[in-house]
Amino acid sequence: MSGAVDLSALKQPAAAAADVPGGHAVTEANFEDQVLRRSAQVPVVVALYSQRSPGSVELVRLLEKLVANSGGDWDLATVEAEANMRIAQAFQVQGIPTVVAVAAGQPLADFTGNQPEEQVTQWLAAVVDAVRGKLPGVGAGGAEAEPEVPEDPRFVAAEEALEQGDFDSAIAIYQDILNAEPNNADAKAALRQVQFIARVQQVDPDALAKADADPADLDAALAAADLEMFNQQPEASFDRLIAQVKRTAGDDRTRVRTHLLELFELFDPAEPIVMAARRKLAAALY
Repeated sequence: MSGAVDLSALKQPAAAAADVPGGHAVTEANFEDQVLRRSAQVPVVVALYSQRSPGSVELVRLLEKLVANSGGDWDLATVEAEANMRIAQAFQVQGIPTVVAVAAGQPLADFTGNQPEEQVTQWLAAVVDAVRGKLPGVGAGGAEAEPEVPEDPRFVAAEEALEQGDFDSAIAIYQDILNAEPNNADAKAALRQVQFIARVQQVDPDALAKADADPADLDAALAAADLEMFNQQPEASFDRLIAQVKRTAGDDRTRVRTHLLELFELFDPAEPIVMAARRKLAAALY
């Protein structure tokens, strides 16, 4: 599963890049190259600012200074938010400045508002530590990288089963890992995602049309929510199920709520989109 923020729409080039100051100036036209592709090597810190906000320009200048001394462990991309609204919308920007670390094409961490240099430095160090050993460019120009940890053969076997489309075997492997190590977070997350993917394979491709045509068709609504999630439309998926929570009662409501909670578990609990959906669910229930 990709994260709650989907950046894939920004892979299509748009207008020519504008001349904006700071770091690698990024617009929709060069976003794919400067951010998505570059983030496969090192984390790219995307600073969304406004020329009308002195505080955000000051933060950009601070990041420019820090990246110059980073040893190449991360890169900086600056985005003038008002001139590049699609990028700001893709990152769900709520305020300026907003800083987002992107790694392997996905948002990793973010903060909003001007911050003192010490806190920004600590945040950057945490970002680099989170991807050390996972992105090839981190540590290449500075201190020696930590030794690579050998892959767990059980996870390798599960991934090979997935590549062959053998969901049952992959599920069984992850379940065996959890039986031996009940607190293995990686196995828990992998099991949830594989179970979801296996379930989606059985969904009627016409479920979305059926659910929209008949809101009272609960089976179609659940299937449609799964399709939307699989198609990287988590907000639409959550909203559909929350609407069903509002209109159902008794066992039907319990069934919908359980299904929704299972979808929540595909994400980090701290994901903003999940937190927002949980608030909507609480309002629908009470």
